[in-house]
Amino acid sequence: MARNIQSLERAAAMLRLLAGGERRLGLSDIASSLGLAKGTAHGILRTLQQEGFVEQDDASGRYQLGAELLRLGTTYLDVHELRARALVWTDDLARSSGESVYLGVLHQQGVLIVHHVFRPDDSRQVLEIGAMQPLHSTALGKVLSAYDPVAHSEVIEADRKPFTERTTCELDAFEHILDITRARGYAADVEETWEGVASVAAPIHDRRRMPVGAVGITGAVERLCRPDENDALRPELIAAVRDCARAVSRDLGAGRF
Repeated sequence: MARNIQSLERAAAMLRLLAGGERRLGLSDIASSLGLAKGTAHGILRTLQQEGFVEQDDASGRYQLGAELLRLGTTYLDVHELRARALVWTDDLARSSGESVYLGVLHQQGVLIVHHVFRPDDSRQVLEIGAMQPLHSTALGKVLSAYDPVAHSEVIEADRKPFTERTTCELDAFEHILDITRARGYAADVEETWEGVASVAAPIHDRRRMPVGAVGITGAVERLCRPDENDALRPELIAAVRDCARAVSRDLGAGRF
């Protein structure tokens, strides 16, 4: 069995202590509470302070939780609130469309899947929560790149490699796709990431009208597209995805739009 790293255990114990006790604690209080020598406690606190997880009050010298830790906690809560608000609406979208539904957020130059509803046809499927998708080729990624300035910066700097012969990699052409996405309110992926697979996605906004994620459906090209119209996505599926995104956004406080 792998051994735990003692310094990380002590750092975690300090963060729990600061989170659960008084607003600010001195070095002696922290060291005695955790049974550590002052020098050891001070070294760990200094590292946590350098990373922004702990702050030291200039006047008293006492320590408290830092802004970086609070930011990470807020991100965690935001993602889980997004998923909680989307549960009912994504289930409804899967039933009405007959396709798999994905909820994604920006994470490390890609799209992190935080919720996945299976296609309701009793076929064997693999749960993809925690999977990563590319920003430049998937419908979810294009939506995030179009509406989220951070995602846009990430995709510009990323290696936009081709997955199929339809993948758009050249920057000017990709920026044009983002302009179209913003103009019509949704993004499409027709065999740009996986051959034989299409998807459509729309943005989700929060109470500040900021983009916090995207929701979309994915399925076989022959089900999502109309082959008599040059592989155009079926308009009823586009409307269903956009309605779902609006419903989740309203639940997050974005109001009517």
